[in-house]
Amino acid sequence: MESLGRGLLKKMANRLDSTVAYALRLGDASFPMNGYLGQTIKLQYYGVIHCLQCGRKTNKSFSQGYCYPCFQKLAACDLCIMRPERCHYDQGTCREPEWADEFCMQPHIVYLANSSSIKVGITRINQIPTRWIDQGAIQAIPIMRVQTRQQSGFVEVAFKNQVSDRTSWQAMLKNMAEPVDMERRRDELFQVLEPELTALEERFGLQALQKITDVKTEDINYPVLNYPEKVKSVNFDKQPIVEGQLQGIKGQYLIFDIGVINIRKFTSYEVEFYA
Repeated sequence: MESLGRGLLKKMANRLDSTVAYALRLGDASFPMNGYLGQTIKLQYYGVIHCLQCGRKTNKSFSQGYCYPCFQKLAACDLCIMRPERCHYDQGTCREPEWADEFCMQPHIVYLANSSSIKVGITRINQIPTRWIDQGAIQAIPIMRVQTRQQSGFVEVAFKNQVSDRTSWQAMLKNMAEPVDMERRRDELFQVLEPELTALEERFGLQALQKITDVKTEDINYPVLNYPEKVKSVNFDKQPIVEGQLQGIKGQYLIFDIGVINIRKFTSYEVEFYA
């Protein structure tokens, strides 16, 4: 088995095609992974983590790749990233207003995705379809365009009364999601949530929240030879060497015959790739 590269692990790159094309990234190097399906590969972690932001060594990774000081001060690690309806930009207390101008005060898409079941989610326009693929969705459709991340959070809260905002990663990896008529479900939800959406339009203006009804469902296929019947998670902190036959790739997971590993979870870990 040959070493192909060593560096700080990043979340896998992906490209939507007839089957999603994945690439493992170590530092500046990128390794197309679909061709390794059915082969034995090895990932070795060397016990070193460097902060994604400042580069310093850290004993523990926070918020997928940051040291604790950066986790405490960066806007990208603030609570409102997970709960955008709690954005405090307009109160003048944002940790990094310039960062927020670039990432939060920009148009966002509210979407429905079918990963383990129907869920609602939000993302910046330029993150489609990457966001859907990262969640392992087999179907997805944009349903609303809004002007800011905070507004997308308010819309998401309304939809969460009817559908989940979470994915069961175990069910996603078992490929348990059944295909759904996404356009029909979208229209049903619009009808049920009309009072809540109207209230948001009155609050932010008609131009701020726009329904999307002319886009078809995106069907997504993943490079998987075999889905696991039981999902066993592999953790670099407990098992620094992960070696086995690559059975598939879905979401941000490598599926081995010995278990699955969430690559994104170990962002900034120093890893060597053998094949």
